[in-house]
Amino acid sequence: MAALAATRFGLGARPGEIDAAKSDPRGFLTAQIRPEGADQPLGGEGSAQRLAEVSDYQMQKRDAKTAGDPKTPAVKDADKALRDQVGDDFLARARLGANTDAGFRERWALFWANHFTVSSTSLGVASVADPFEREAIRPHVFGRFEDLLVASSTHPAMLMYLDQAQSVGPDSKTAQYRRKTANKAGGLNENLAREIMELHTVGVGAGYSQADVTEFARAMTGFSVGRAQDPSPHQFLFRANAHEPGARTVMGKRYPQEGQAQALAVMRDLAASPHTARHVSTKLAAHFVSDTPPPALVARLEKTYLDTGGRLDEMARALVAAPEAWDPAPAKFKTPYEFAISTWRAVGAEPSAIGKLAPVLTGLGQKPFSPPSPKGWDDQAQTWCAPDALIKRLRFSEGFAAVVADRLDPNAFAQSALGARLTPPVAKAVARAETRREAMALLLMSPEFQRR
Repeated sequence: MAALAATRFGLGARPGEIDAAKSDPRGFLTAQIRPEGADQPLGGEGSAQRLAEVSDYQMQKRDAKTAGDPKTPAVKDADKALRDQVGDDFLARARLGANTDAGFRERWALFWANHFTVSSTSLGVASVADPFEREAIRPHVFGRFEDLLVASSTHPAMLMYLDQAQSVGPDSKTAQYRRKTANKAGGLNENLAREIMELHTVGVGAGYSQADVTEFARAMTGFSVGRAQDPSPHQFLFRANAHEPGARTVMGKRYPQEGQAQALAVMRDLAASPHTARHVSTKLAAHFVSDTPPPALVARLEKTYLDTGGRLDEMARALVAAPEAWDPAPAKFKTPYEFAISTWRAVGAEPSAIGKLAPVLTGLGQKPFSPPSPKGWDDQAQTWCAPDALIKRLRFSEGFAAVVADRLDPNAFAQSALGARLTPPVAKAVARAETRREAMALLLMSPEFQRR
């Protein structure tokens, strides 16, 4: 159980971590649950500051284009500075994962960051991908699901990523003004409303219709991001003039509230829905335990969600307490990020530079801050264990071993990394390897290390 606590619930065992968990594996994990949420990576800036920097860059770029040279050295330097910041953000997050003594807390935070995905589809969104996690996700991962939903749905990163910031009610004051002035009236954007219902809350099996999505999207009109001249520059701003007037009906319930309160009322009911309890519980069980989650575990988590009003700290405790979560069979195949972080953790080290980390993850199929869709990164084995992907992992393992293996005792390293999960065949292969580098590469590529 101590080995499972570190390698399944956590991000992989650091030297001595399995021994530290032996006396009380469940207590080792529950001690990591805390009201203030997850840890924050070192450094970083707030989303408002980042978006101000992006705004300055875009203005500088426009001025240079007007002057006839859109690629001046100053523009190139500003572009590089913004991209370097994004790289520094991801490196800080990876270093936190490699060094933390609260691996379960970090995995829990990463799960919710992936559940409420934003992706670097533009430089603006890329610049606030890290602030999104810091501001909207990490503080709320052990609070109420409703609070996490609202925080993520009103954050500038999400509003920009899913084009909500430009959504305008067809009969709003803004649309009427634009029609009178012969400007385009703007239109209703349903992206965020759809993803909240399909991915974040009730799920596709809840029986909602396209009309429900449209009505929710109308309720969300006005959710935007302040411009430099607005009262809340580069932060969430509700634009009342862009909000579609009138009551809305979503999934059979009428919402007469006006303004911002209307969409928040819909979110509150979506968060409280039994469909959301089932959707979130199934996804949690699939992430932590098995691609085909045990029905009994899903039922335990679902009951906890409904009994506690969506308390995520109680969900975490229920997961740790559930016997199904401690099945010794390693059913989950690590994603590239999990594999890389667990490798650094195993040797008590951290990635040294984003220029080394990013190419590795990109080559393995998980480019930093770039999930392929609002669904986030898949964590099903079939996505990550294709033959060519395993060859790339082998190359990484061989290169990693070439750097660090000569200072490690292979047998002690294998025991430290896997504990009781180290099987006799793997232990024998490590012991009989011709070199320390070969021994370490064998361990990193073993089914026991590749799975959790």
